[in-house]
Amino acid sequence: MGVFVFLPLVLPLTAWPVARLAALHLHPRTATRLLTAFAAVMAVCSTLCLALLMVVGTAQLPGNPLPDGWSDPEVRAAVPYDEIAGKAAIPALVVVLAVCARTLWRHHRIARRARRALAGLPASTVVVLPEEKPYAYALPGRPRGRVVVTTALLRGLIPPERRALFAHERAHLTARHHRYLLAVRLAARANPFLRPLRTAVAYTTERWADEDAARSVGSRRVVARAIGKAALLSGAAPAFAGISGSSAFSGFSGFASAGPVPRRVAALLGPAPVARSWPSVFTSVGLAAWGAAVGTLVSAMSSANSAVTMFLILHAATPL
Repeated sequence: MGVFVFLPLVLPLTAWPVARLAALHLHPRTATRLLTAFAAVMAVCSTLCLALLMVVGTAQLPGNPLPDGWSDPEVRAAVPYDEIAGKAAIPALVVVLAVCARTLWRHHRIARRARRALAGLPASTVVVLPEEKPYAYALPGRPRGRVVVTTALLRGLIPPERRALFAHERAHLTARHHRYLLAVRLAARANPFLRPLRTAVAYTTERWADEDAARSVGSRRVVARAIGKAALLSGAAPAFAGISGSSAFSGFSGFASAGPVPRRVAALLGPAPVARSWPSVFTSVGLAAWGAAVGTLVSAMSSANSAVTMFLILHAATPL
């Protein structure tokens, strides 16, 4: 395997340039899908390589449950600095699995809390809560999910802006943005080098919903005004608008939480972004995207090569 086993751990750095440029220059739908794909593949590859290193490290421990042949010098020679890297991979992989499991648990726990809070209300796709704290969020669910908004926020918006608000939240549900957000959140937990992609996707999902809302109401300026007014009204995020705070629903209360509001408003006041599946290589974002794509491909090839090589070595070292 050689040094190739370490490459997937650091190759996420190749995606840092595209994280910023894609959010600025690509259609938010394209940027969201692109960045989520890069993050997911790189996270899986880095976790797989940690697992391979852990096998070598565990085989060196006294009383290990693995076959004795797996601690042979031939197996250990497959990994550079096997004694240090192998043993360090054990706690690293345990931490990765633990934080990913905790993220999933919190995701489902917060979703359950939100659904229980709405359990006694009519089974409508739109729920208006008589609260004096202005917030709105989209709660995923089957079959369609629900849009929750408070009377305090609705009072601060005129009818066209209210339509923009509801269109924005419905766009989150229709495009299932919670899945993209959860995927990049797990990826960032698996490899901290992927955190810029998580931040970028949290922004691009909001921009995606903004553009869908603008198309739905027929006015980009109305959506921009609604976003600006809601940001001024919101103040501190309340409990379930805070679904967006530390949970996998991050970014869903875009009308009711602090964030890159000026960037979103400025984007809506400019021309609509051009939808395209892949940026031109002759642009800065195109070069960054190709760099991230190459990094992702090398990461996948390195982890696949390491996995196959380790399998063959362990198979040869295992007594029949």
